[in-house]
Amino acid sequence: MIKHICMFKMKESANGKSGYENAMEAAARLDGFEQKIPSLKKIEVKLNSKEAPQDNYELVLICDFDDIEGLNAYQKNPLHVEFGKMLAEVRESRACIDYEF
Repeated sequence: MIKHICMFKMKESANGKSGYENAMEAAARLDGFEQKIPSLKKIEVKLNSKEAPQDNYELVLICDFDDIEGLNAYQKNPLHVEFGKMLAEVRESRACIDYEF
């Protein structure tokens, strides 16, 4: 199994919304990915607490795949590609790790 964890630091403001609002929109766009992308076995989407330090990342995705091929298929899936385009407009930075478990 492969665990894929991505964290996103949002721009303070983008597309007329705050970083937190863009994080909430991104989280909402992920609804249904687990049912629509066959190689994605599990996804957790979490938003940083509003009371947490301002320099924290606002959004984290925690995904499970059977293998690296499944992760690669997810990366190329049109739903994920569109999601990535949306995030590119509103994120400041990204941190990611993929590991076997």
